[in-house]
Amino acid sequence: MQRAFLFTGQGSQFTGMGKELVERFDRARETFAEADEALGESITKLCFEGPDESLQLTENTQPATLTVAVAAYRALGMTPDLAAGHSLGEYAAHVAAGTLELGTAVKLVRQRATFMQNAVPVGTGGMVVLRKMDLDAVNELVAKVDKGVCEIANMNEPTQTVVSGEAAAMDQLVELAPRRMAMKLSVSVPFHCSMLNEAGKQFAAVLDDTEMKDPAFPIWCNVDAKPVTTAQEARDALQRQFAGAVKWLPTVNGMLESGVRNFIECGPKATLVNMVGRIAKGAGVEDVTTHAATTVEEITALQAS
Repeated sequence: MQRAFLFTGQGSQFTGMGKELVERFDRARETFAEADEALGESITKLCFEGPDESLQLTENTQPATLTVAVAAYRALGMTPDLAAGHSLGEYAAHVAAGTLELGTAVKLVRQRATFMQNAVPVGTGGMVVLRKMDLDAVNELVAKVDKGVCEIANMNEPTQTVVSGEAAAMDQLVELAPRRMAMKLSVSVPFHCSMLNEAGKQFAAVLDDTEMKDPAFPIWCNVDAKPVTTAQEARDALQRQFAGAVKWLPTVNGMLESGVRNFIECGPKATLVNMVGRIAKGAGVEDVTTHAATTVEEITALQAS
């Protein structure tokens, strides 16, 4: 039975994350030290002590979350058959697979965050999550919006989709949506939409200058919902991911169709394995097992199994 590792994305961060892992596992402690050295500052202190408002800044959230995810993976000490990450999590997956060095990756995602934050003036863009609506219904709703950019950003679950775009378009989307099915997200950037295209081109040049190796195992990429197996494929996928939609639902369905039945999530807290459970249920796939590797207890239980 194939085993897939999943790496959590932005939004799972919290003050105190990773502290217990570092206290318990040498590999986790070494991971944080490596990230601190690469960044030239203590991402460790920020993760453990905050302040929360600093941790929530995108340029800090991204390297901090990546470090915790990699620390959990290394503490666990297992190798998957394949892996995937949600948006930012795709970078952690590539560190796990050896495509990127951790030091390179934390600096890279800090640059990624800065490019994203500077791409659109604060207040001009936004994001909306639509729940209890299938993708066809979401597409129909998006097509009715005429007050600016309005695009699907995250295909998360059969009945959960995130839309991104201009602020006026997001307001209109909420007005058009059925009652209690649309909620604005508290974000400063309209992630994964064409408003980030120009910044994406600039970040693509950074990725062109970044050393990458062929991943040790396939990484299913967000933009195509297909596995990448070479450094050049990985680079291309990450370049397009910057402003492209996160196709998480098609990714998990593709894994299920290829026979994957065991999923383990590494990150600050488990969100993706919960999605996997609902996606599998929606697809009528049984015998799927999911595990979180986010706490000392979860990791030691997996190691003992």
